[in-house]
Amino acid sequence: MRRTIAEDPDWSLVTVPNLSVFCLHSIVRNFEEHPGYEDLPPNQKDFVEERLSPSLPLHVTANKIHDGVYWERCCKRRWELCVVSLYGHSWKRMFFERHLENVIELFIPDVTEPCIVLELVPLCKNYVKRLNISQLLPPIRELQGEEEESGSALGSDDECDGPSMDHFDFSILLHLLPNLEELHLSYAVKQCGMNFQWNMFEMTDRDCESLGKALKSCETLKLLKLQQSHLDDKKCRMLVKYLLDHPSLRELDFSYNLIGDEGARALGKLLTQSKLETLNMSSNQIRGPGAKAIAHALLGNPALLSLNLRLNLLGDEGGEAIGKALMSNNTLQHLYLSANRMTRLTAVALSEGLVQNKSLKTLNLCCNQLGVDGGKALQEAMSSNSTLTSCDIYQTEVDEQSFSFINQVVRTNQEEERRADELKTRHN
Repeated sequence: MRRTIAEDPDWSLVTVPNLSVFCLHSIVRNFEEHPGYEDLPPNQKDFVEERLSPSLPLHVTANKIHDGVYWERCCKRRWELCVVSLYGHSWKRMFFERHLENVIELFIPDVTEPCIVLELVPLCKNYVKRLNISQLLPPIRELQGEEEESGSALGSDDECDGPSMDHFDFSILLHLLPNLEELHLSYAVKQCGMNFQWNMFEMTDRDCESLGKALKSCETLKLLKLQQSHLDDKKCRMLVKYLLDHPSLRELDFSYNLIGDEGARALGKLLTQSKLETLNMSSNQIRGPGAKAIAHALLGNPALLSLNLRLNLLGDEGGEAIGKALMSNNTLQHLYLSANRMTRLTAVALSEGLVQNKSLKTLNLCCNQLGVDGGKALQEAMSSNSTLTSCDIYQTEVDEQSFSFINQVVRTNQEEERRADELKTRHN
């Protein structure tokens, strides 16, 4: 069989593409100048999005290209780890949340222009529901060496003025994000190396004031997590002042800070004037008086479901107060009191509370010195308890008999809860 070979080396036997394909390629090539593809059917939109450059300017793509393959390509091109399920299975939300986080984390006060952040707002405001800020940089002046610091003691009038802000000012941003529900913050510097200074890892009074105003203006916020930021009593009280009567805040996490009894008293007031459902104050410096203030707030709080006070210094003074509060509170479901220097006195008080309380499902008392007598008191209370489905008493010096009995009751309660859930599912 004879074949005719064209003299043109680029000539091909492949069928000429349809005119529509040529048009789609033209849209791809000219998208930045003429980003119009709204009238295309879904399959042709996918064709275009699969071929558009991920480096197109955001002002061109942000409000033109819907969630889908294009934003997936942008995310995977920029970040190695992309777990889209953490972002409601939305690639577009992932991109804009992480992009805005990156801009804020690299913001240097008095160096970076605030407009760099504000220019992003019209592009990303509809897609940002959570911000996880793991770094906030201080002004450059704070990172300079000892020679400049010693020189500044003699310095000019301009140097006495100081920086206009200590870290990024959230009051310019949060009220512009109408869908923001979660804010995770840490006033810290990552990978500081030999430039380490303690003031890189704390928020200042000025930071606290501006953050408080920002939180008050963000009426959609449901979760606030402020960890490892040297948050002390004064700053805690300042933030609480702005969070009182917040319309939507449901979860507050101030763990791994320096909050003591004065801050705990402020949080007790917050519990009585808010709709908080979860409060995490683990790894702070709260002692008995502060715990008593929180326990008093539990008496009149109909909303709080989870209270975490582990790794504090509550002692028996705080433990007994919380045990008495459990006798009247029938809302709290999860209570964490591990590593708080508690003894049998706390165990007895909690046992009395468990006899009357019908809501508590989780109780964590591990790493306390409850002793044999404390274990027996808990054992007696558990014999009539049908709601507790988790009771952690490891490393509490409780004897083996009490330990085994309590675990058996917990397993029985778990089984009863499972059966009740199955029965409820069948009826629905």
